[in-house]
Amino acid sequence: MDTLSPDSPSPVEVDSTPGLSRRGFLRAGALAGGGIAAVALAACTPAAAPPWTYAPSAAPTVSPPPASPGASLAAAASGEPSHDASHAPASSATPAVDHDANAAAVIKRFLGGEAATLPPVNAPLAPKVAGDTRVFELTIDAIDHRIDALKDPVKALGYNGVWPGPLLSVVEGQTVRAIFKNNLAESTGVHFHGQRVPNAMDGVPHITQEPIQPGASFTYEFVARTPGSHMYHSHHNATDQVGRGLLGAFIVQPREPAKRYDSLYGASQDIVWISNDTLGGFTINGRGFPATAPIVARLGETIVIRFMNEGIMMHPWHLHGMPMRVVARDGYPLGAAAFTCDTLGVNPGERWDVVVKCDEPGAWAFHCHILPHAEGPDGMYGMVTALIVQDKAAAVSLAAAGAPAYTCVIPASG
Repeated sequence: MDTLSPDSPSPVEVDSTPGLSRRGFLRAGALAGGGIAAVALAACTPAAAPPWTYAPSAAPTVSPPPASPGASLAAAASGEPSHDASHAPASSATPAVDHDANAAAVIKRFLGGEAATLPPVNAPLAPKVAGDTRVFELTIDAIDHRIDALKDPVKALGYNGVWPGPLLSVVEGQTVRAIFKNNLAESTGVHFHGQRVPNAMDGVPHITQEPIQPGASFTYEFVARTPGSHMYHSHHNATDQVGRGLLGAFIVQPREPAKRYDSLYGASQDIVWISNDTLGGFTINGRGFPATAPIVARLGETIVIRFMNEGIMMHPWHLHGMPMRVVARDGYPLGAAAFTCDTLGVNPGERWDVVVKCDEPGAWAFHCHILPHAEGPDGMYGMVTALIVQDKAAAVSLAAAGAPAYTCVIPASG
């Protein structure tokens, strides 16, 4: 299984393979269970631009809650889109706009592999090893970030130049030393959400530390005592800074290998799924549909998904075709309280781990079920992706064609 290893991380998403034509890839994809399942793996050369682009933003039928004053003021000051406008679906009120054609075009972009044309997300950061200490060095940067391949980049923030920040992974009991250098023009602070840390390392400016000033660095050091799915993010002007991308996943594997998901459930994939809903609209791992990467699994595989909500709204995640077994909340195993569902509400700050047995071949929609977060009059957008379950014949055909895997998987565990 691809489980967590603080010492030998593997890539999160694999770039498309040069030289494989989209036409040839689509032929191979026809063998997949459900017909279109394999196609969603992505064409290995960028597809031609579809015959449409996003129309100017218009208010959705059901308006989302207003943005916080801090986020709205920051957007106004920077010239960025407001929170409300950023996730308004394209309007179909303009005469001669074809609803079906527009909805089909955005699906074509997704099935054509738009996610693979953008930089990978949740790439693990390899730490330096000093005895039992894992040393992570990160910068805090102003960045240009692409929500999808057609929209202009947004003015965002990131750790090590990316949003979400690099995936940090350790094993229970290891000492973490995380050094953050602030390259912003504003002060900040970093909180390891869900970890039991010394008060001086809690990352809340003016309570446990002074703000990290522009050009300065701060070192957080603590023992990873709480295993499970956790996060790190800004805790200073946080509505604005987290909303603009200062967030990332922090995974602590249990000390005992038998308690890890590969051993406990036979999971072959362990996937990080971070939602946000401020800058750029409704996003999964910093991307909006159709640039969200599908999860690709083989028929019969078991996978784990770690939902993390870094936004300001609750999101009920709904998987078509198969149930989810909910096994942990905020890093704590549910044990006998584990339950099965097909829709799981994840509140801001929460982390929920689910196990999915991929026993139904095909391309299955996977989305937030607050409908204006996922679909408008011109098709799907925002918090939408798919679980692609390939039967054996499709998997063999696609592997022979050199089709890329592009799930968001945490590295192997040591």
